[in-house]
Amino acid sequence: MDNSELQPIFDFMRKLAPFDSLHEQTIKQCCQELTISYYSKQQKLVNVDSNEPQLYIVRSGAFEVTTQQGELIDRVAEGEYFGFSGMLSGEKIVNQVHILEDALVYHLSAKMFDQLRANSHSFDRFFNQAFAKRLRNQGSLQHSHISTARITHIMSRDLTTITADASIHEAAQLMSKKRLSSLVVVNQDKLCGILTDRDLRNRVLAKGLGGDLLVEQIMTKEPTIIEPNALIFEAMLKMSENNIHHLPVVDQERPIAIITSTDLIRSQSSQPLLLIGQIERQNSLEALIQVSQKIPDLLHNLISSDAKAIEIGRILTSVTDSLTRRLIVLKQKQLGPAPMAFCWLAFGSQGRQDQMAGSDQDSALILEKTPSEQDKCYFKQLSEFVCSALNECGFPFCPGNIMAQNPQWQLTLQQWQQQFSKWVNTPQPSALLNATIFFDMRGIYGELSLFTTLQTTVLNKTKGNDIFLAALSQNALQSTPPLGFFRSFVIERDGSEVKGIDLKHKGNALINDIVRTYALAAGIEEVNTSKRLESLIEKSKIDKEVAMNLLDAWEFIAHKRLTNQGQQFNNTQPVSNYILPDSLSSLVRHQLKDAFKVIHEAQGTIRLKFLRQF
Repeated sequence: MDNSELQPIFDFMRKLAPFDSLHEQTIKQCCQELTISYYSKQQKLVNVDSNEPQLYIVRSGAFEVTTQQGELIDRVAEGEYFGFSGMLSGEKIVNQVHILEDALVYHLSAKMFDQLRANSHSFDRFFNQAFAKRLRNQGSLQHSHISTARITHIMSRDLTTITADASIHEAAQLMSKKRLSSLVVVNQDKLCGILTDRDLRNRVLAKGLGGDLLVEQIMTKEPTIIEPNALIFEAMLKMSENNIHHLPVVDQERPIAIITSTDLIRSQSSQPLLLIGQIERQNSLEALIQVSQKIPDLLHNLISSDAKAIEIGRILTSVTDSLTRRLIVLKQKQLGPAPMAFCWLAFGSQGRQDQMAGSDQDSALILEKTPSEQDKCYFKQLSEFVCSALNECGFPFCPGNIMAQNPQWQLTLQQWQQQFSKWVNTPQPSALLNATIFFDMRGIYGELSLFTTLQTTVLNKTKGNDIFLAALSQNALQSTPPLGFFRSFVIERDGSEVKGIDLKHKGNALINDIVRTYALAAGIEEVNTSKRLESLIEKSKIDKEVAMNLLDAWEFIAHKRLTNQGQQFNNTQPVSNYILPDSLSSLVRHQLKDAFKVIHEAQGTIRLKFLRQF
């Protein structure tokens, strides 16, 4: 192009952020590099070549960026851009660009784009922020997916309540007038119960009782509740597990809505819930093995939908929990009822509810009392069946044999309390290194009060226990994030084979270790890492910025780990936790280094906090 053709382009570009922050000579060089295209509305779609990424600069006209399913991500008009996401992420472009109006577009090559980013901090920051916004827009789309949608998106705040001292007659009239199947019962605006049409039928009409009874006499007290920011998926699970059809939504002890099973059915069908429903209906191990073959596809679909890693972990764990419970029930149908109360425990990733591809088993039993030889035989058959069945369903045996089928981990409540006392009161670093997994525990099935009693005992022993916390901190510092001098990555090798960076053990696991130490020091009941951080912030036991950085780092590393596993799945490669830095874009490598830096700094903090006096 000659100068007369370049001048109007230059006049346009120099007023356009972030080009307006560049030197005039740099802008002129860009203008000389630009190519120009005209897009007619009749073309409908821009043919974006994923093999030749470039920055599209809209001179005139309008476009819509959508997912492959047609969901809107962004609208782009004069003076705006598209195409930068692929260059920043280094990933193949899968979104579609629809032509809304006839348009004139300038194209800037990826080479020039990268050069401008490298030479101008403001230019780089502008597109990083635009990329982050685009990711948030895409993330918001996931809320329409049942697995990641929240209660707030389907609940109505038009809540009808009644007081506990009202009569049944008044309650029935109110339900009839408003065509309701339930009423939330309140006392001074706080939830104290729920009254359903089933309660009226079973507790009043069926017994021939009169309408002058008080609501508090027949209502369901202490009903199962859910918070407004919980996942719809969690509401479905709660209804299924408790065999209920109404779920009060409570915010800071005050009811704000009620969710019914009909609301959930209307919202949309759920692949995870359908899978759990299938699990609960199976009556043989063979059938459960067949259903479990759908779990990898579920994981792949969740990864493809770009759901948050923390939510994928909770969903996968819910499936594992359901499978474990169903296997226990099936074996008990054969063996008969247990000879005593017991509780099946889950540890590690299942305990924390952050399972991912390849998670193995970590489990144990709490027994109500010392078992007889006959009792031992019962629990041996039960646990061996469940553990072997889980292995056949795709959940490998624990290499360290921390499983309920191991007699070493079939203990009475008193024996468990003694075992934890030994770990806490006389901590041996080597023994404690293998025992940390036990401090991430959750009751899965059976008499859950056995678990809560044990957990209370453990937290009472760990809270403020300087010697134990020092030993736990030492273990948390045994491994460090893979950063060397000048923030270069430290690559693991197996002989001549380059393995890459272990995102699990050198990333997420280190954050789990740090947060576990803080949580046990504060006596916090939560086991999930993000919930532990939330509780620590709430109780002012950790600096809020430190906690948020750890949470963001955990999510970023886990998300990268999942997307890498998704790519391995697509390429029919063995799924692993390793990733090669060279396979990542420069932006993602930079972000990964920042995440590892957060871990490094947090390790320094716990060293000062828990090891200073030792």
